[in-house]
Amino acid sequence: MAPFCVVRKDFELVKPSIPTPSEVLSFSTIDNDVNMETISPTIFVCQSIITTNNNNNNAEEDPAKLIKQTLSEVLVHYYPLAGRLKRHSHDGRLRLTCNTNGVPFLEATADCTLSSLSYLDDLNFEIAKEFVSTSTPADFIDEKTGYAPLIMQVTKFSCGGFTIGFGLSHSVSDGFGAAQFFQAIAEVSKGKKLSVKPVWERERLVGSPIKEPIKVDNGLFPAKSPYLPFSDVVDECFYVKSESIKRLKESLAKEMNSVHCSLTTFEVLAAYVWRARLRALKLNPDGITTLFFATGLRKVINPPLPEGYYGNAFLTSAVEITGKELDEKPLSEVANLIKEKKKDVFDNNYIRKSIDVLETELVTRQNEKIKATGALMAVTDWRNLGLVVEEIGFGWKVVNVTTLQWECFGSVDLCTFLPPPKSDPSMKNAVGILVSLPRPAMTKFKEEMNDLMVIN
Repeated sequence: MAPFCVVRKDFELVKPSIPTPSEVLSFSTIDNDVNMETISPTIFVCQSIITTNNNNNNAEEDPAKLIKQTLSEVLVHYYPLAGRLKRHSHDGRLRLTCNTNGVPFLEATADCTLSSLSYLDDLNFEIAKEFVSTSTPADFIDEKTGYAPLIMQVTKFSCGGFTIGFGLSHSVSDGFGAAQFFQAIAEVSKGKKLSVKPVWERERLVGSPIKEPIKVDNGLFPAKSPYLPFSDVVDECFYVKSESIKRLKESLAKEMNSVHCSLTTFEVLAAYVWRARLRALKLNPDGITTLFFATGLRKVINPPLPEGYYGNAFLTSAVEITGKELDEKPLSEVANLIKEKKKDVFDNNYIRKSIDVLETELVTRQNEKIKATGALMAVTDWRNLGLVVEEIGFGWKVVNVTTLQWECFGSVDLCTFLPPPKSDPSMKNAVGILVSLPRPAMTKFKEEMNDLMVIN
């Protein structure tokens, strides 16, 4: 790949186009989890669909100007995103000061075409980092009210296409909320009204402290890896094709003495990657390893959350077993453990009790950031968030949506399931597995993933 250069202008602040409420907003119990307090990067790749003789201006409008104007209009509805976010030391809770400081906005130009970068399909991390910003510029941080919950970067390419990089606080919005916000950007850029009006109402998911939160003590300690702590951590994305997923399901069906596999793609892949990661990290067999995964609450909680709610609306479920069990149990049993655990979130009493426990941890200051140990694997699934929209404005279409690894669960303990790249027809219905591991462990993990590609 030929080298390219990205030229950046100075950050500027984009404010709502008309006056908006000046207030201080509080957050839900789930939002207040310190592990959510991170900036999650998302990159939308937009290809020009207008052809002219001028190769440097394939669209009728400047995309940076269009997105900046659109953002200003959308912030009238999503005005909290123009404020400043801070966790207060006196009670350990987040607050968002809606003072319309504005969203830090960066315009950049790349002297290459999107096609020369494969529309970011191959997820080259060092390249992708050029197109998204994840930290508030120092000039825009307020000592009293905090930092920006949203940073945006628009990078224009010589082909007329562009990328939109969002750095959005996970404390403010989960994946579905982020998709809702981007849908608003797309709609307004085409002169339409919002199809979904945003709803804050974080009090709906605030728990009540309980005196004695349930804690399970099985006498065992978390598993340990000889590779952690380790400074040389590498990111890698593995694409598992639909044929390999089908063969894996057939293999697990045989283990269960069944003609058909009742397990979902998420369940079988989560189980496989969890075990592959255990082996790659060489976790001790007598220690506990835990799988975390999120299940959405929007439709199952009673009463349901209103349409337009864009805060964190999920619970994290945990499956715990020893390293020996994970390594030696039939994989179908591990996948079934995940399947059964997912059912918990369909019980409203379980939902409310879980939020109460989280609130108790917040009140008692047990709300601590989880550090990377290798014993935990947290899976986040981006495949069905609704992030893909068809067009931006009247001159561009979205051809790819991707992410980078982000600082949550120490990044090493985070695994992201991604939709397949669009440029390769053979990848239809494939699943991308994005992981970060110490370099020595990544070698073994690759071997495990290669075995999945040729599973019988």
